[in-house]
Amino acid sequence: MTLTLSDLSACFDGVIPSLVATTDASGRPNVSYLSQVVAVDATHVALSNQFFGKTAANIRENPNATLLLVDGRSGEQYRLDVHFRETLIGGSIFDRIAARLEAVREESGPNSVMRLRGVDVYRVEAIRRVPSPAETTPAPVVRPRSFAALAEQASRIADQADLEAIIETALAVLSRDLGLEHVLVLLLDPGRGVLTTIGSLGYERSGIGSEVAIGERPIGVAAQSGLVVRIADLSRERRFGAAVRASSHDENRTRSIAVPGLADALSQIVVPLVWGGETRGVLFAESRRRLAFDADDEAILTVLARQIAAGIAAAEATSEALAPPSAVVAPPSTGRSFRVVHHHFDDSVFVDDEYVIKGVSGRLLVHMLGVVEREGRDEFTNRELRLADGLKLPDVKDNLETRLLLLRRRLEEKSLPLRLLRIDRGRMRLTLDGRPILTKL
Repeated sequence: MTLTLSDLSACFDGVIPSLVATTDASGRPNVSYLSQVVAVDATHVALSNQFFGKTAANIRENPNATLLLVDGRSGEQYRLDVHFRETLIGGSIFDRIAARLEAVREESGPNSVMRLRGVDVYRVEAIRRVPSPAETTPAPVVRPRSFAALAEQASRIADQADLEAIIETALAVLSRDLGLEHVLVLLLDPGRGVLTTIGSLGYERSGIGSEVAIGERPIGVAAQSGLVVRIADLSRERRFGAAVRASSHDENRTRSIAVPGLADALSQIVVPLVWGGETRGVLFAESRRRLAFDADDEAILTVLARQIAAGIAAAEATSEALAPPSAVVAPPSTGRSFRVVHHHFDDSVFVDDEYVIKGVSGRLLVHMLGVVEREGRDEFTNRELRLADGLKLPDVKDNLETRLLLLRRRLEEKSLPLRLLRIDRGRMRLTLDGRPILTKL
């Protein structure tokens, strides 16, 4: 049977390093390990070029080379006879490999040297299976993927009209339909250059409100590049990032919420939420299994991520209430009083010494508490909040729905004596179990 590059898809996951063998004009050989080998199309592969001075020198004298690829699932080995075509220092293939290496560098820690200098493209002349002296493990049977199932999953997400329902439906699809156990959905705050966790699945702590900076960790790298990052085997790296994520933060002291994560994760995939050519967030999944995500998973998650991003954009665009806020005065608060402290320098809010939220979401909460105190009114609309001068919302892309959902979930998670309830499209109510005593510092 004639082998093709599509038959070798598991070899391109990078679980077992590949080898490239070259010779100079006199026939003297040189063998180097490769960080990345990527199938460009049916007849070409691309090799990451980071340190290969001798390999590059040999290729200038003799453009023919040999690759040894290993299937990370079965252990089968393949020899590829290749011919050098060109070196890329930009473009989609370069960006794809660069993003993956940058993500690995972020996981490996600040001393890693995963910088990409170029991508060498080779034409594949022949592929041969290399006989193994030991018995190889049969490749696992991959279940067939159903386009009908994918269409149904995307439709369920598309049927949702508000942001919270979109996120919850997406998490249900990823869990029940795709079997993912550990998932985060993070949305971009472009003004601050961070991604904020708005939904999570499978972690001991939800991490709602936790942040990752653009360009930081695989999550931030995927958001910065707008490209999928898939890491098949983290055991090859020093799982520096995972160790940081697993550490426990004192929220009340640091005003920082720990990003959920598995300290022993072996596979990760990060898929940008892209709509209208803009990255609006990322979908992150990880597993304790090696090779948990393959090329088909990447394709399916990309389709669903696009649908999630489209839904988020539509929810933000149609979030205005149809009528002004109710003029009904809320009944006087009964029961105990509780303290609310607002720190102006970062707009962080504490309730009875418990850290709740900061930034725009913190300003929103303080503004609504002020209205309750001055007017006795506890109902609000998105339009009203957008027009409030003191909130200083951005004129364009204020992400108000996202900020309100973040605030609502944090208040629920902390079990505090105040709740933000969604009444209808663009309309909400702040309910109080007691009398707030607001202090601004």
